[in-house]
Amino acid sequence: MNTNKNIKSFSQHLDNEYGKIGSKSRTEFEIKAKAFAIGVIIKEERKLANLTQEQLAEKIGAKKSFISRIENGHSDIQLSTLYKLIEYGLGRKINLIIN
Repeated sequence: MNTNKNIKSFSQHLDNEYGKIGSKSRTEFEIKAKAFAIGVIIKEERKLANLTQEQLAEKIGAKKSFISRIENGHSDIQLSTLYKLIEYGLGRKINLIIN
């Protein structure tokens, strides 16, 4: 079996690129990654609800461009806005777990 010593685990790659867990740069990366993941979830739920970005925006009193920025991970979203999007806009419930 051939092994390539240059291949690293994903965790090692993140350590090399963004620093160790707990470092400022790693935390900033993880925050951005989670914002992107939240945007993907919102987009998937919006599509399941058969809503356009514009329709979802209207339901929560926002602009379509705001929904687009959130779905693409380009907007920092407040917790109150997240609840509005999920509960008012999509009719779903949100649970927050802190590990």
